[in-house]
Amino acid sequence: MGANRVVAAPRRRDDRAVAWLFLAPVLVGFVVFYVYPTGLGIYYSLTDYGMLAAPNLVGVENYRELVEDDKFWNALKVTGYYVVLNIAVQTVLALGLAVLMHRLTQSVAVRAMLLVPWLVPNVTVGLLWMWMLDANLGFVNHVLGALGLGATGFLTSPAWAMPTIAGINTWAYTGYTALLLYAGMLQVPRYLYESASLDGAGEWRMFTRITLPLLRPVLALVLVVSLIGSFQIFDTIAVTTKGGPVGATRVIYFYIYEQAFANFRMGYASAIAVVLAVLLGVLTAVQMRLLRASRSDLA
Repeated sequence: MGANRVVAAPRRRDDRAVAWLFLAPVLVGFVVFYVYPTGLGIYYSLTDYGMLAAPNLVGVENYRELVEDDKFWNALKVTGYYVVLNIAVQTVLALGLAVLMHRLTQSVAVRAMLLVPWLVPNVTVGLLWMWMLDANLGFVNHVLGALGLGATGFLTSPAWAMPTIAGINTWAYTGYTALLLYAGMLQVPRYLYESASLDGAGEWRMFTRITLPLLRPVLALVLVVSLIGSFQIFDTIAVTTKGGPVGATRVIYFYIYEQAFANFRMGYASAIAVVLAVLLGVLTAVQMRLLRASRSDLA
């Protein structure tokens, strides 16, 4: 017998080239639609670009002006007020609807009905509610008049305008948020509720001791998405109040629009947008850290 023959192990096929080929369209799209606009925006924020002439570098002058801009700080304050109103009300209502669907009914028809407002374009939602809330011809004020209450300028009163905008967007997005939370609740094992019920726990105790802790990753996702979406409020305000009355609804996105396309100060608007992006990144990181979004109690 000859010496034992050594059989070479089969070579593993290298699929990296094929993987990069499939990833190429996504990477090109990411660079074209995200990386390039971001870099261009940062560059414009360092210039005096006004859309009517070539940009000239001015360094951090736009950021220095931004620090002293009272309208910018007021827009940030107004946006913060809206964010708190919108997220607080929307999250509480969505949690309530999700619990009702999870514990009482899992009807597909109910879920479809909840999704309908979210499917309507924001511009249409804004126009619809603007007509319904009109102080003279609106259906809501006609109902208030029939009940013996005076007409209210929901979108024309400085005190009522922002809560009304928050209410409109809460109506539009609560159903969608509720479905996200409901999907998270479906991942909670049923035996946990059955065991708690046998131990005499009521619905509130099961919600606070079982549902909420196990729902934390999904709830963190919902809160982060709601935070970013709330800071991006624009179209509802653009078709209803246009930043008024007296700046009561001039949120940061609408202020950026005014500076860029009304005052033709694209460089200054880009500086505000860069600051907003950094602020959202910090708030998102803090929120994810506080909610421990990367860990689940189901593991």
